[in-house]
Amino acid sequence: MRRARLTALALAGVTAVAALSATTTAAAAPGPSSPGPSAAAGAAPAGAAAAGTAAARSHEVEAFGEDGSISRARVPGSSPFAAPKLAAPRAAGDGTVTPVVHNGSTAAKLDVVVIGDGYTAAEQDKFHADAATKWQEITAVEPYRTYRALFNVWTVDAVSAESGASGDPDRTTVRNTALGSYFWCEDIERLLCVDTDAVDRYAAKAPQADLVIVVANTAKYGGAGYNDIVSPLGYSGIATVAGGNDRSGQIAVHETGHSLGKLADEYFYDGGGTYQGDEPAEANTTTLTAADLRRTRTKWYRWLGRPSPDGGTVGTYEGAGYYPSGLYRPTDNSIMRSLGREFNLPGREAMIAGFYRYASPLASDTPAGTVLHRGDRLTVQLPAPGTRLRWYLDGREVRGLRDRATVRIADLDLAGPRFLHHCLTAVATDPTDAVIDPELRTALTDAVTWQVTR
Repeated sequence: MRRARLTALALAGVTAVAALSATTTAAAAPGPSSPGPSAAAGAAPAGAAAAGTAAARSHEVEAFGEDGSISRARVPGSSPFAAPKLAAPRAAGDGTVTPVVHNGSTAAKLDVVVIGDGYTAAEQDKFHADAATKWQEITAVEPYRTYRALFNVWTVDAVSAESGASGDPDRTTVRNTALGSYFWCEDIERLLCVDTDAVDRYAAKAPQADLVIVVANTAKYGGAGYNDIVSPLGYSGIATVAGGNDRSGQIAVHETGHSLGKLADEYFYDGGGTYQGDEPAEANTTTLTAADLRRTRTKWYRWLGRPSPDGGTVGTYEGAGYYPSGLYRPTDNSIMRSLGREFNLPGREAMIAGFYRYASPLASDTPAGTVLHRGDRLTVQLPAPGTRLRWYLDGREVRGLRDRATVRIADLDLAGPRFLHHCLTAVATDPTDAVIDPELRTALTDAVTWQVTR
């Protein structure tokens, strides 16, 4: 869930107040809309959503080839294969929410919502198993592996009338499903599209939606990344993946590079020309050479010359953001260029900062502001390995409590009248060396304050 981040200045203010009383180069980009499965297969199934809204609403998405290459296309927002919005009666179990991973309150965690499509009422156990497997695939990649305790994961059951996905095994196959997932979207076989309004309706059923993944009941490789969606629910983007394919989890990892890391694509199209615009806002593309980055002390200059987990050394490699020239990327081939790779060092830094835009390095089952008494104990959770913890009583550090996750109020030696309330503040900082930008590091500190009395 989104939280207000604590900057160093804000932290100082809290302490002061307490003292007184947070590649493969992809093929050319597809052109305007071309006939999808609905055209190839004829009429949509009985009761399918009207296709008229598709022309009125569209999205820029990413398509993923089996060779790891990535391309882009514009697709309809609706699906001709989605179940009607007001279908009646509602299937038993439809909309059921189940916690897959629960590491704490939504206020302190990044909440991932996984929605199934093409799973019938009898296949919901299969959906839960596929969802858990996809999360395992995602958290096998850094920095997810290190920071998995920052996440909650929820499944939402979308009970479909028919099993599978349209376009599998061939483009003439039509199935009526809750989210209308289908291959051959815009005539691209591996592009797996959905009805985005239906996704939003199911995502709304979860306690919080910071990141949304749709798992389709198919073993056919494919997926899509909806990069331009910003939902009122709080999530940005939708990733679709094949539940029965052991390589599709990489699609979700790449997509979260956009939604969480705010990273640009590092691939380009042959014949794409030369970039001539302003300096991009994204952290992983630039118009500047390595020498210029050092001179201007911008972008990833701090990482230059370091070995990167995706292979090679951080520098400036020409070709990025869909242009073969005029833009540079930090490494030759990270996951933002082709699947099956790792994030490069600047990308990993941006991802960690993105995690902390939603989650906190500090959490407790005892709500902030709770009044605690002499016989009480206070426990906090530190989800990131190596997190430093400091305790402050009325603005002064209690050094004997450093890095202690549990504090007995009786050990504080409170002075003054019994009715007097004191401020006890826990301050947690993630000291990871994977984030070296001072501006990004401010999100790696958070504080929580409680009231204590004798």
